[in-house]
Amino acid sequence: MAEAAPGKEDEFRSTNQTAFVVGHTGGTGLALVEELVNRNIFQKVHLIGRRKLDKHEGDKYSMLEQKIVDFEELEDYAHEFKGHSVGFVCLGTSRAKVGKEGFVRVDHDYIMKVAELAKSGGCSHFVLISATGADRNSSLLYNKLKGEVEAECADLGFQRLSIFRPGLLIAEREESRITERFFRVLLAPIIHFKPTLVSVPVETVAKAMVNIVLEPCDEPVETLDNKNIHRLAQGTWGRES
Repeated sequence: MAEAAPGKEDEFRSTNQTAFVVGHTGGTGLALVEELVNRNIFQKVHLIGRRKLDKHEGDKYSMLEQKIVDFEELEDYAHEFKGHSVGFVCLGTSRAKVGKEGFVRVDHDYIMKVAELAKSGGCSHFVLISATGADRNSSLLYNKLKGEVEAECADLGFQRLSIFRPGLLIAEREESRITERFFRVLLAPIIHFKPTLVSVPVETVAKAMVNIVLEPCDEPVETLDNKNIHRLAQGTWGRES
């Protein structure tokens, strides 16, 4: 069982809330959209991105609304972020693909602009995909940037901020990054014998991201490591083992 209790879903569904997803064209984002559609706990889900996906058309996806935006002029689309109680952000790229400046622009600047617009638009629960090793004081650009985004999102003062720090993301996609393929081969024995230690399928992350919305939290900021992502996806996070 990888879903929350039906009672929780029914109760949440009855509140007729809406959500937005940024980064829905990547591996984790695609898995999240499928999970949101299958669970159907939101009245509407807005997919905000630079391009429209034909994959998200048809009766099954009638709850979705695709919104095309220019991330370089995101302020012009502030209205797209208004009125949503939950925001999911799976946005990210790689330095190898777009260079250092492009990486900083996407993984920091775009995400922070989304967070600012979401906060001003009334979003109360912000769900952010970060990474294992995120640390604003790190000497490594990747870890440092992820840590800075986490800290700056916390400073915005969302009613609830859920930070996910997955390990190596396992996804079947046409555009598989070289570093991902390398580490999947290198860590294959560990992934096989200790699947929750260093890796996580994107489908598992997606289940956990939906489940977190249904779980109460006493703290305004919560951070989930790879192990707790696996546990939350199975509905056991926060319980005594």
